[in-house]
Amino acid sequence: MNSGILAIALYLCAFALQISRVLHAQPDQQSSRQRFAQPLTTMAAGCALVAHFVLSQGQLVTEKGMDFSLLPISVAIFFVVNLIVVIGSLRQPLHNLFLLLFPATVVMISVSLLYEGEPAAYKELTPSLGIHILLSIIAYSLMSIAALEALFLAYQNRQLHQHHTSGLMRILPPLQTMENLLFSLLGAGFILLTLALITGFAFVEDFFAQHLAHKTVFSILAWTVYGILLWGRFKLGWRGKVAILWTIGGFFSLMLAFWGSKFVLEVMLTTSGGPG
Repeated sequence: MNSGILAIALYLCAFALQISRVLHAQPDQQSSRQRFAQPLTTMAAGCALVAHFVLSQGQLVTEKGMDFSLLPISVAIFFVVNLIVVIGSLRQPLHNLFLLLFPATVVMISVSLLYEGEPAAYKELTPSLGIHILLSIIAYSLMSIAALEALFLAYQNRQLHQHHTSGLMRILPPLQTMENLLFSLLGAGFILLTLALITGFAFVEDFFAQHLAHKTVFSILAWTVYGILLWGRFKLGWRGKVAILWTIGGFFSLMLAFWGSKFVLEVMLTTSGGPG
């Protein structure tokens, strides 16, 4: 409980520092501060990650086994997403993702601390299942970051078309840099998502008995959307609004595959008394 409260406080501190940076950004400071987040912001975010890790480990690893129910695994995914973004922000222009990620993380941690229900199921973590889960979490995390990057890209496109260059626009990197970063994230995420699907088919037993069919359908749909997007990028030069819409569409399918499926199985069907 203490680690969760500490993580919330530190994430809010890092968020406030980043907001301050955006509000006080000057055009002549953009090039010198683009590659590295402010030291205080990075330090607060790093400390928040430590507290977040302690919380997530305590929620996932229990005396009865691994708890892979909705809230613990969601808190773990937010940790991985934030970890990738904070580390990446040291060398890439990712620090503005803090503005969306950290408030959402605070909400997720708060819900997990307030919820007192019983987990849906405990599982023993075999090496093969561990590989599949790890690949799935990292792939989902990268695609989540790509979706956030697409939202910033959409905002940047809109502001440029309206000839607005104030506020956040003053510290966002050039449009081409943002697009290149987006497709780098999509490419890495697509490879890991492919491996996650392959290991899922290879290692998960009793596929239909575990109510995984609908989850896999949405995952394959997301994989197809991302595959078409990457093909369109390298063969047809897709960019701008087309890239943004396909990225958001793929993430929506992936979100339904994970959170949608878990919500239906662990919340709606449990509340209604099925499946048995």
